Amino acid sequence: MLKDRKSQHLDIVLAGEAQAMAGATGFDNIRFEHNALPELHLDEIRLDTQFLGKRINAPLLVSSMTGGPERASAINRNLAIACEQLGIALAVGSQRIAIEGQGSSGLGSELRRLAPSVPLLANFGAAQLNRGFGIEEARRAVGMIEADALIIHLNPLQEAVQSEGDRDWRGLLGKIGALAQALDVPLVVKEVGAGLSATVARRLCDAGVSLIDVAGAGGTSWAAVEAARAATPRQAAVARAFADWGIPTASAIVGVRSACPEATVIGSGGIRSGIDVAKAIRLGADVVGQAAGVLEAAVDSPDAVVAHFSTVIDQLRIACFCTGSADLAALRRAPLLTRAG
Repeated sequence: MLKDRKSQHLDIVLAGEAQAMAGATGFDNIRFEHNALPELHLDEIRLDTQFLGKRINAPLLVSSMTGGPERASAINRNLAIACEQLGIALAVGSQRIAIEGQGSSGLGSELRRLAPSVPLLANFGAAQLNRGFGIEEARRAVGMIEADALIIHLNPLQEAVQSEGDRDWRGLLGKIGALAQALDVPLVVKEVGAGLSATVARRLCDAGVSLIDVAGAGGTSWAAVEAARAATPRQAAVARAFADWGIPTASAIVGVRSACPEATVIGSGGIRSGIDVAKAIRLGADVVGQAAGVLEAAVDSPDAVVAHFSTVIDQLRIACFCTGSADLAALRRAPLLTRAG
């Protein structure tokens, strides 16, 4: 059932049936002040940064995506090859199936062999911590791909509107905190498209989490995904009512950065272009993630992924140029015409 569900999710997202309303990320409300005299050489602008102890060529993370063991294996291979070529980070989709021994989904040592120099992030759902997962499963997730960090994803809305979803979310903060203390690599906590609030982010940081992925509203709506695969009209109606639920990505970044100044903030959720990447960096993100926007390329080939992100990087570089920003540190101070948050 789990394998079939993951494959259904992939088909629905690829068909474009679960995109949030235009402008839902909040980025359309943000405009940079154009600098008509940048006094820079475009080709010399620095986009590299440090992430999880490694230097990456641009502040980009391929966010977690999946699709059942067979399809995920090809997707993961394409992404790993492309990320190594581009010098950007890669977060894998949920490893629950692989951890439970139902198929590797391409989540083995080959992934690290294909991407030896870039940050790799392992991943499983927080709800599994109430279903027997703990430090051993976390170490297994990290070890199988030699990951630099582990993501624990929060998806209470998706689970609530999914007929087979996990209902028991009691006591998870303490379990996440215990995991953060015991694990040998940093722990990342992310949402999956409804956004992390400043209040929740602060509680997570106080518990020992060092990286927060806001995964705000404005990209894939997992409530809409579940509405599309609902078994009954009633289930579909319940899920569909929450299709535009969540904290817009721009607002989530501002809130989390303010509440958790010491954390590494990943901005994701509806990132469409390098201009959105620039806006996310300006609002407080250290690294910016994209998933659905690159999914079609990920299904195709490594070359398609490289082409996709090369465009994003070109757009980001020009955004830096036209704000007079020689590097990411300068971009974080670039003047805005409209402020978020």
